[in-house]
Amino acid sequence: MSVKNRYPNQDRYINLLTDFGFKRLFGTEPNKEILIDFLNVMLPPQHAVQDVSYRNNENLGNTPLDRKAIFDIYCESQTGEKFIVEIQKAKQNYFKDRSVYYATFPIQEQALKGKWDYKLSSVYTIGILDFIFDDHKDESELFHTVELKNQRCEVFYKKLKFIYVELPKFTKTVDQLSSHFEKWLFLLKNLSDLEEPPEALEEVIFERLFEVSEIANFSAVEQEAYENSLKYYRDLQNVVDTSRQEGMEEGIAKGIEQGRQEGREQGRQEERLQSIERQRSLLLMLLSRKLGDIPEPLQLQIAQLSLTSLEALGEMLFDLENEEDLRQWLNRQ
Repeated sequence: MSVKNRYPNQDRYINLLTDFGFKRLFGTEPNKEILIDFLNVMLPPQHAVQDVSYRNNENLGNTPLDRKAIFDIYCESQTGEKFIVEIQKAKQNYFKDRSVYYATFPIQEQALKGKWDYKLSSVYTIGILDFIFDDHKDESELFHTVELKNQRCEVFYKKLKFIYVELPKFTKTVDQLSSHFEKWLFLLKNLSDLEEPPEALEEVIFERLFEVSEIANFSAVEQEAYENSLKYYRDLQNVVDTSRQEGMEEGIAKGIEQGRQEGREQGRQEERLQSIERQRSLLLMLLSRKLGDIPEPLQLQIAQLSLTSLEALGEMLFDLENEEDLRQWLNRQ
């Protein structure tokens, strides 16, 4: 049952880069055909998917000591291939390590008790990145397929693939779209900016996408959940933008101040401390939005973190699921 939009100044369609928007579109059984279409535009033609079943997106590992993994979308095809589909909203120092680590869970869960010949089904990790890799020489290339290869650049193992799309590199307008793949990238990046479905996107699958993405069709509970998810996304973007801007300003300031009197060093130190305090405040706000009220003892621990630890905590925001996760992370610092 649809309700009137509780937020009259809100966009017509959801932002697909929010947790709520991404999981609503791709992670529910009624919208399975949308997920299948998206998978097939990301996969090589020979790996086209006919049907999928959703798997539990929380994997606790094989022993209590194993760190749990929580995927945005985790599904399996009729022929047994496993697919992890994730939206990554900010760069992390160990993003590639995280991707490889997460891929180990659908591999390990295929183990059979008793006699087993170790035959595995294929595992695909598909990452929609709202940032740009820094280590790619070709600045225009936005689609990346990563496989295990030997010293002659020959594929060593065909059943493990990592597929990434760098969304910021996609800059085409709706009039420039020339393929189904480009139409998907345009929607992932721009859906919430649209007021009406463009003629260029008049396809059956996209008609369904626009229908399930229209905020006015959400229940009151769904609208509130989306609004909270959107606030979290915008706050995170502000943290990223603020850190980037302050880093640029700090670099400029260092160049200007170089060679000047030592007395200016105290002023720069005060500015740095203020920058750290602003970052700490933003992190506390994000943690409160995701986990609820943060107890005072944990706030005190956060107040004592160095700049390096604060940056590490910012990278951990995606993995913290509750207050206990935060406490354990802080106790390891």
